[in-house]
Amino acid sequence: MKAAVCVDTESPLVIEDIPIPEPREGEVLIHNTACGVCHTDLHVMKGEVRFPLPGVLGHEVSGVVAEVGRGVTNVRSGDRVVGSFIMPCGWCENCARGMEDLCSTFFEYNRLGGTLYDGETRLHRANGEPLSMYSMGGLAEYSVTPATAVFGLPEEIDLKDSAILGCSLFTAYGAVRNVGDVRTGESVAVVAVGGVGQNIVQLAAVSGAESVIAIDVDEEKLALARRMGATHTINAAQVDATEAVMGITGGRGVDAAFEALGSAATTRQATDIAREGGRVVVVGIPPAGTVLDVDLARVVRRKIQIKGSYGARARQDVPALIRLLAAGKLDLSSVISRYVGLDDAPETYQALDRGEVLGRAVVLTGP
Repeated sequence: MKAAVCVDTESPLVIEDIPIPEPREGEVLIHNTACGVCHTDLHVMKGEVRFPLPGVLGHEVSGVVAEVGRGVTNVRSGDRVVGSFIMPCGWCENCARGMEDLCSTFFEYNRLGGTLYDGETRLHRANGEPLSMYSMGGLAEYSVTPATAVFGLPEEIDLKDSAILGCSLFTAYGAVRNVGDVRTGESVAVVAVGGVGQNIVQLAAVSGAESVIAIDVDEEKLALARRMGATHTINAAQVDATEAVMGITGGRGVDAAFEALGSAATTRQATDIAREGGRVVVVGIPPAGTVLDVDLARVVRRKIQIKGSYGARARQDVPALIRLLAAGKLDLSSVISRYVGLDDAPETYQALDRGEVLGRAVVLTGP
């Protein structure tokens, strides 16, 4: 099969021919249709997030089940499926207490080691050299993933668009519903409306927020945010964003401010616009070692909550998202601005790094 291999940091992806992997017990082999292009992959490529290389990145996949390992009962060959980037083990302490988004097995074996949960990767070069897997290693024609992270899709959901459900929409859902707890009539601001930020906008609107304020420095992204449900947009390159938010909210600030870029500056911005008793939800992944400098007196005196949000709970939240999509309450296709082939994946990530991708790009990896 073809795969886009990250050989080393600060180097473009390389398209290679490698053997098709095989699923083991409790695992599923997916013939990938599509893989979303996520900024987190870019952090690995730039050396900003530690990960063993060489490896195959890509962690938003949709496709058709090609084969199942022993003991898999939730899907079967031929099923149309989507995968979640967090692949819960189901047995660690965090999974046992309902916090699959903090699955310690996933972080220890996959995110730090590039393997599945027996400590071995399923991907190798033709000469036997192992290739690390970032989640399922979705920038390839086939992927292996634990069955706990695979979910069947109804026919009415487009297979190529649904890839971004597994990270972009999944991450936004965890932030809005599980951590931000957005409620009817509340005010929301989203700082940085890239792929995840656009989905935070639409989920906040679906959750009943009275006002949804999108903040960015790119007019195209702000225009898209209006189509996704933003009631107000602010170009932070042209006006003071904090003053603009205060003007919209009558000087109070917002009930929930979401940061979706992963920088200290935008996180400070989110903290500045939260009202008394408000929630600041940090969603963007920053480079390792990034430190937040905020006015602690303001945080204490105004009882501002600063919370981190990483993904969502796969086995609870992905089925909920699929139901919302099937009911027509969420829009995936409008978030996607470009579809490219696997051969074009290296340049697409470079375009993402240059800030040229509106919403989400999707790599079409198969039928």
